[in-house]
Amino acid sequence: MHKTALFSLACAMAAALAAPAALAQVAKVNGVAIPQGRADAMLREAVAQGRPDDPELRNLVKQRLIESEVLAQEAAKLGLNKNAEVSSQLDLARQTVLIRAYVNDVARRNPPTEDAMRKAYEQNKDQPGASEYKARHILVGTEAEAKTLITQINGGADFAKLAAEKSRDEGSKAQGGELNWSPANSYVRPFAEAMVKLQKGTLTATPVQSQFGWHIIRLDDKRPLSYEALKPQLQQLVQQETVQKTIADLRAKAKVE
Repeated sequence: MHKTALFSLACAMAAALAAPAALAQVAKVNGVAIPQGRADAMLREAVAQGRPDDPELRNLVKQRLIESEVLAQEAAKLGLNKNAEVSSQLDLARQTVLIRAYVNDVARRNPPTEDAMRKAYEQNKDQPGASEYKARHILVGTEAEAKTLITQINGGADFAKLAAEKSRDEGSKAQGGELNWSPANSYVRPFAEAMVKLQKGTLTATPVQSQFGWHIIRLDDKRPLSYEALKPQLQQLVQQETVQKTIADLRAKAKVE
């Protein structure tokens, strides 16, 4: 299993250990019961990462729990649980689980309102990530060729005609290099970063390299994405702001010596 998945499963184990043991058991290892609640926590974490809840996953969770219990018991026999560094790491793991639970609870108790999301939309709709772009491009194989085309366009040559003649992008060359309305994140990063810096009607001053070749980009138009298109991101943004405000308030009230 990928290291990230293992770490997430370990966090779920820590969460389950911090809670009262469930009556149901997954298994017993050397007489020590593994509570079902621990398996449920690991299973939820894995499903949240996209794994299907099927017998294979449930068996994997069970085997991981058994293996973990065997190792934990052996570590305890060696007295590693009394090691100062290990104790500190366990304290941090428990604190991390508690913090995550608290943050999730704050978000649950404070669902974003329509008014708050509308306000966030108005505040952020002009940001690059909240806009969609109408652009054209010409894709060629070398930087030198791209520079030559930029010089020709700046000298009055027709962009669409050059795109039809020279571009390697078969999907857009027949349309004079025209691309559909799209958000910046639908393009490869170098292309997107260059495009969002352009003013309407302007051309990249220098060629832009991506894994596909060298691009000459012209931005024809830009407009905000609709409220409905951005609503999922707005929900997250408002929730994050609520959580951050709650944290700031608690920090301000805390007596720190």
